[in-house]
Amino acid sequence: MNEYRNPLIERYASKEMSYIFSPEFKFRTWRRLWIALAKAEKELGVNITDEQIRELESKKDEINFETAWEREKEVRHDVVAHIYAYGVQCPKARPIIHLGATSAFVGDNTDLIQMREGMRRIRTLLLSVIRKLASFAGEHASLPTLGFTHFQPAQPTTVGKRASMWLQDLISDYRDLVWRLRTLPFRGAKGATGTQASFMRIFDGDKQKVGRLDELLAKEIGFEPVLPVTGQTYSRKIDCRILDVLSGIAQSASKFATDVRLLSNLREIEEPFEEKQVGSSSMAYKRNPMRCERMTSLSRYLIHLSHVAQTTAATQWLERTLDDSAARRMVIPEAFLSCDAILTIYLNVVGGMRVYPAMIGKRLASELPFMATENILMEAVKRGGDRQVLHEKIREYARQAAAEVKRGEENRLLEMIAADQSFKMTADDVSRIMDPSEFVGRAPQQVEQFLKDVVDPILEENSGIAEVRAEVEV
Repeated sequence: MNEYRNPLIERYASKEMSYIFSPEFKFRTWRRLWIALAKAEKELGVNITDEQIRELESKKDEINFETAWEREKEVRHDVVAHIYAYGVQCPKARPIIHLGATSAFVGDNTDLIQMREGMRRIRTLLLSVIRKLASFAGEHASLPTLGFTHFQPAQPTTVGKRASMWLQDLISDYRDLVWRLRTLPFRGAKGATGTQASFMRIFDGDKQKVGRLDELLAKEIGFEPVLPVTGQTYSRKIDCRILDVLSGIAQSASKFATDVRLLSNLREIEEPFEEKQVGSSSMAYKRNPMRCERMTSLSRYLIHLSHVAQTTAATQWLERTLDDSAARRMVIPEAFLSCDAILTIYLNVVGGMRVYPAMIGKRLASELPFMATENILMEAVKRGGDRQVLHEKIREYARQAAAEVKRGEENRLLEMIAADQSFKMTADDVSRIMDPSEFVGRAPQQVEQFLKDVVDPILEENSGIAEVRAEVEV
């Protein structure tokens, strides 16, 4: 344990996402691309034998990392080193490995494949969170709770309505993710500066065959769209757009986590807390919202990673420059690993979130008298009162009651109103107006309609995607 280890892999992200961005996956994909290129070139008439292709396929998963690493130290070029290592294992096929291609053929296409697989993993996680959060919103659709604006008491809402706002953000992220996944293009075989000049020579100037080469490769690797034009690399704006989606998920998750942290302080909602979990090394009673704090922290990191991708896209020179390489090796994997970790925690929190209706009701009851004054005013006017006179009386009583509450006394606002004959209302009349469900507007119906019209169709459409179980180990 005497060397740095990335905490995203060691502590936070799933093994599934870690594998997608592992050397094993990356270099197996390079070999898969070289095999696909050889097959397509053979189909289009290049002198490549079945024996050569069989040899390549026989060694596609047996990567001789040590040979490649030793060679890279000599040539200072990872693609050249792996071509050499593959050739050592496949001497008959060595002459046709990487034929006509440039390094970006394996590098860029593999990046696109990794991001595609990463987005598929994120989609599965996101759907699992949406499913759990939808269930939570439906269960608590009608539970009145105090609303807050500026974190000051405001008109009541419901717990489910608040959850539906978290959910709506995730639905927006889901739609963005699905669009990016559906339209993600393949770079294809474009040659050194994107002109496909090397392939024009291989196919003796046959433009149709060169065009067909991209189609065959895309089909073999499982892509539909193929970029019509590139430089040596695909436009780095593709990276930006994908990381923008991941950043959007982080923004939504951070909003949720921050809200739960605030509600945890109010003792209204809490994240899961295990029997032997320790909240503080000194304060034994503490129940810190560590999962939501971790979500906030990882989200902050992911949001800033998207800025690196934007800067990289903005500073590429002409057909390409290599100053994108080092940053992309870190930014793209870590963005996906971070997003994976965030959604795993999100799923864990939502799956075990605790709601305390008694505490919610107590806080709402302490503030409801102030919010009930408009309804009381309308009822008093119906009974013959003067709206302007009564409004001023309520203002004075509310000011006096607020001052008493701040001194730690009980809220006597309703008592003051009931005692004033100008309102022509008894204590029972006032009490009947105080039903919390009368103050939440259409919140329960909004939740029900939102789940029915927006969320349920998405979940039904993806019913074949299994739900993920999320365990937070540390």
